[in-house]
Amino acid sequence: MAQLFTRDTQAIFWNNNKTAIQRMLDYDYTIKRTTPSVAAIVAPTSSNKFDKFFYGPDEVMIPLFKTTAEAKAAQPQADVLLNFASFRTAYDVTMEALNLGGFSSIMITAEGIPERLARGMNEFARSKNVTVIGPATVGGIVPGAFKIANVGGTIENIVQSKLHRAGSCGLVTRSGGLFNELSNIISINADGIAEGVAIGGDRFVGSVFIDNLLRMEANPEVKYMLLLGEVGGTEEYKVIEAIKAGKLTKPIIAWCIGTIAKYYDSGVQFGHAGASANDDRETAESKNNAMREAGIHVPGSFNDLPEIISAVYHELHAQGTIKDIKEPPLNLVPKSRRSKEFICTISDDRGEEAHYCGYPISSVATPDTGFTVGDVMSILWFKKRYPRWAVDFLETVLKTVADHGPAVSGAHNAKVTARAGKDVISSLIAGLLTIGPRFGGAIDGAAKYFKYADDHKLTPKEFLAYMKKEGTPIPGIGHRIKSLKNPDLRVEGLKKFAKEHFPSTPLLDYALTVEQLTTSKKETLILNVDGTIGILMVDMWRSLSYKDEEIDVFIDAGALNAFFILGRSIGFIGHILDEKRLAMPMYRHPMDDILYDVQKAEEL
Repeated sequence: MAQLFTRDTQAIFWNNNKTAIQRMLDYDYTIKRTTPSVAAIVAPTSSNKFDKFFYGPDEVMIPLFKTTAEAKAAQPQADVLLNFASFRTAYDVTMEALNLGGFSSIMITAEGIPERLARGMNEFARSKNVTVIGPATVGGIVPGAFKIANVGGTIENIVQSKLHRAGSCGLVTRSGGLFNELSNIISINADGIAEGVAIGGDRFVGSVFIDNLLRMEANPEVKYMLLLGEVGGTEEYKVIEAIKAGKLTKPIIAWCIGTIAKYYDSGVQFGHAGASANDDRETAESKNNAMREAGIHVPGSFNDLPEIISAVYHELHAQGTIKDIKEPPLNLVPKSRRSKEFICTISDDRGEEAHYCGYPISSVATPDTGFTVGDVMSILWFKKRYPRWAVDFLETVLKTVADHGPAVSGAHNAKVTARAGKDVISSLIAGLLTIGPRFGGAIDGAAKYFKYADDHKLTPKEFLAYMKKEGTPIPGIGHRIKSLKNPDLRVEGLKKFAKEHFPSTPLLDYALTVEQLTTSKKETLILNVDGTIGILMVDMWRSLSYKDEEIDVFIDAGALNAFFILGRSIGFIGHILDEKRLAMPMYRHPMDDILYDVQKAEEL
């Protein structure tokens, strides 16, 4: 892998660190990436499905998942895991990702993962050919392509340090803070960096200096490299060996911080877990001398680094190895942004013409477009255009439930309200308010419980026992007058349509076996029209390759009952207009239809 990240790289962000994520998205917008670099967020304790972030002046929704496995399944193209878990959890999160597969690199911010675990984790990552950045790191960056979290600081600092586009230097450090400082120094004395990684401050990190330098050696964008080590460890000697073996040929500038340690009488522990010399070879002075002898550009002190950077850069520029860089156009992140209160993902009324899920209204409205009411329902309700058999089924459902006479509660309420002189809207609402568990709610219930029984492989007998234990009559079973001998022709029509046009009807087949058992007890305990609709809706969605989890969301949201609401509204409006047309007077319920049982009120 010649380059760690590209402009197409996307990451899964473990832990919803909103500040770090927003900085990544601000960087994406600034460099004009076409897709956000964060594809998903793993937030185990959140019940939300997404979180909103700014993308320039607008907002984007990034999906939230409970687990890495769910996020990876939903966003398989995201091959970077940004592990912002605590040190107690970071190891488990990393190992889970390594076992899942599909990740090319994993960054770990946590500091203090137990060394025994860290060594095993890093070895396992190497066996999987996964680059681990960290533990105890701020990450890395490929300017103009992808940056991890807080690397480079604010967007103003990033542009000032020329991290918005690729330069010529490959930068590898242990320290995250000094990574930002060196990026700025390189931008002042040269043309910026082409790729940079802060490998992390723990004693045992995943990718070490030599891993990153060998990759940068193969990266044609990198013309020279800068290594910033520190007291402790012997990783710098691997770089020296690679130079001697001819594996590293590009100019290298290097410095190990911690030379002050020689002035202490005993060993001193610096800020990082790995910044402690256990023998003479691990001291900063010894490593600096060894690298200088190997031909690496090593300054006399850290303060001399800018001079050496400038010298190496200008020499390569004079040779023609480094070309002048044309500054790319940038987007400016707005200083002030306001979060939107509402979200709409189904229609857009901005511009010349409103759209239904990407379709201009003019392309769906008239008969010559081929779109029907069912087509519009499928795109506005479910954000997909269904095949003709499924659209025809949706319309069949609407026609089937449109009306059931004036005596049912909804039609009765609508008629009474209309006779009180109220308008169509008020009268319709009065009717709709009666729809619920006892009137119309059986469609949702039938879908929910029959699907549950089928999902759990319950036999009809086991299903009846389960419903009895729940204390709930089976939704979708039973009719006031219809039976096997006197079938409901609406149900027969729906079953006939499904058998002729559906790819398969496994849930309907299961429900009919349940019906055999219920009608053996009482002949009117048939599969009724509500049950048939709910069950066939599940069969339809399964045939359309929806996942069971998606179907459950539809059921829980009340999508099935919505078909009853929409269809029955047609009938309610018909009854309302009928009352208006007949100019019917105010309704008063007949007194002989009321049981009066009025006792004298008790005096307290």
